[in-house]
Amino acid sequence: MQNKKIIFRDLGLMDYKACWEYQEKLFNETVQQKISNRDLPPEKQIPTKNYLLFVEHPHVYTLGKSGDEKNLLLNEKQLGEKNSTYYKINRGGDITYHGPGQLVAYPILDLDNFFTDIHKYLRLLEETIIITLKDYGVESGRSKGETGVWLDGEDKLKARKICAMGVRCSRWVTMHGWGFNVNADLDYFKNIIPCGINDKAVTSLHKELGRDVDMNEIKEKLKSNFANLFEAELI
Repeated sequence: MQNKKIIFRDLGLMDYKACWEYQEKLFNETVQQKISNRDLPPEKQIPTKNYLLFVEHPHVYTLGKSGDEKNLLLNEKQLGEKNSTYYKINRGGDITYHGPGQLVAYPILDLDNFFTDIHKYLRLLEETIIITLKDYGVESGRSKGETGVWLDGEDKLKARKICAMGVRCSRWVTMHGWGFNVNADLDYFKNIIPCGINDKAVTSLHKELGRDVDMNEIKEKLKSNFANLFEAELI
């Protein structure tokens, strides 16, 4: 039985490690439910739950499984001076930054409830951002061979990333997600080689528009676009 309802939770500003542990808890509960269902007849199986978490983090750098620690340009002392933390984590991708003003989304979905195609999943995450940016008059898209959402992605001189993505998927259950630079302080990206890509810049919606963006307003747009693309109901 497919469950296309997604439980939405806005976690506000939350420590990265505490949020990671919360994600892991929801992820593991979903995986365990799938394993338990295998031994039950269809009428006794319990539908798995889906979640969409929105959060902002205090300043933090995270390195994915395939990342290179050399892409962090700060030592432990400098991290402390920048009031930042650093974690090696279990998503795909290289190094990235999270901080206040960046809207992070963690979809914890059982893709068996939707479709079992990780490439389609990543493209729909990107499309959620692309459609939302259009509402602000900002044209964006993809950069060949690189995940995330870019402005002028095909122009090496102008290309700049506005949203980074890195996910983990096991037994078709997802975790981690996107980091969307809405009003983020872009100076913090100077301390890393973002996503291991050293020849392209990063940007924010604030920088592109020249003004602060209402976070509550953009959250509502993202929620609506995400639900539409996944043909789901947020509850």
